[in-house]
Amino acid sequence: MLEENLEDYVLPTPTAKTEEIVAPQLLAGHGKPPPPQQLILLYSADDWEEFLLEWAYYQKEQYKLVIRLGGANDFGVDVACFTSNKWFLGEWDNYQCKHYKNSLTPKTALAEIGKLLWHVFSKNLTKPRKYYFFAPKDCGPSLIKLLLDKKKLKSELLNKWDEWCAKSITSTKEVKLEGDFADFVEGFDFSIFEYKPSLQVIEEHAHTPYHSYRFFKTLDGRPMPKKPPIEYAGNETRYIAQLFEAYSDHLGIAVEDFDATQDQMISRHFLRQRENFYYAEALKLFSRDSVPPGTFEILQNEMLSGVIDIAEETHDDGYRRVKAVTTYAQTLTFPSNLLHQVMQVQDKHGICHQLANDNKLCWVPNDD
Repeated sequence: MLEENLEDYVLPTPTAKTEEIVAPQLLAGHGKPPPPQQLILLYSADDWEEFLLEWAYYQKEQYKLVIRLGGANDFGVDVACFTSNKWFLGEWDNYQCKHYKNSLTPKTALAEIGKLLWHVFSKNLTKPRKYYFFAPKDCGPSLIKLLLDKKKLKSELLNKWDEWCAKSITSTKEVKLEGDFADFVEGFDFSIFEYKPSLQVIEEHAHTPYHSYRFFKTLDGRPMPKKPPIEYAGNETRYIAQLFEAYSDHLGIAVEDFDATQDQMISRHFLRQRENFYYAEALKLFSRDSVPPGTFEILQNEMLSGVIDIAEETHDDGYRRVKAVTTYAQTLTFPSNLLHQVMQVQDKHGICHQLANDNKLCWVPNDD
């Protein structure tokens, strides 16, 4: 393991859908959803795997690299989190977080501890800084008592070694607790072994953009957008050019001769559209830390689908097309998108201009 390319074990991006991660009966009706600690008790092994991927998203912010091992040759490591690019040669923490049908027992935990001890002794791994146990149904009372008393934890491991550990470490041989290995175990620092309550795991999960999606939490904390600067920003170039084309089309003058201040109605409209664009940009920024990746892009696609027929109708001029599209946009609702909780009318107008920025909406088509 020390010589392997650990980048090959980096966790993939979570992909689960809400309807796939909760029991169908919980989605019926509109009552208050159960608390997260109750929901995770319903998880299948696959649900738990996806939850761990999401939880690891938070861990990636705390560590240099997060990898998932698991399986027959995992050396007693489930999720390994490294504090530096030295990987196992530097400081690292081990999270033992497999899906268990019942609360985690001393028998299961001590077998995992025994496996880690053997592979550290055999130099397949280095000693982790911390080793955490957690599971959907938490650690049972007997295991918690052991983890809180390191002397008893070591004593129980020594007493149960032949029964619980010797034959479970490797399929190739029985590992006897004797000789140099027995001395190694006796001198090992058992204070590294701890348990992480499911509530603490859920609290860490709350720092990820997946939390509101998975646990039906209300979005909050959206900041107000900044005021548009006097000078146009680089990300405004195309939608502003499109607006100028629309105004010129309406007033019957060339784009290069257009000045928004020449007409008070146009001037006020233009200022509102810039403000709306900044609202939508603020919503886009908010979405990055609050909802799963791709949520805002889905919202943009839904908006495009909602207004494209209006945009492609015949209008007297480009300005009238802008007005028709944005007026219709403000009537649209997006209840299936998490961001609908914090959307405002300005966002809906602003998203139309984001689409114009990407040339997905055109205010003065060539054939007009």
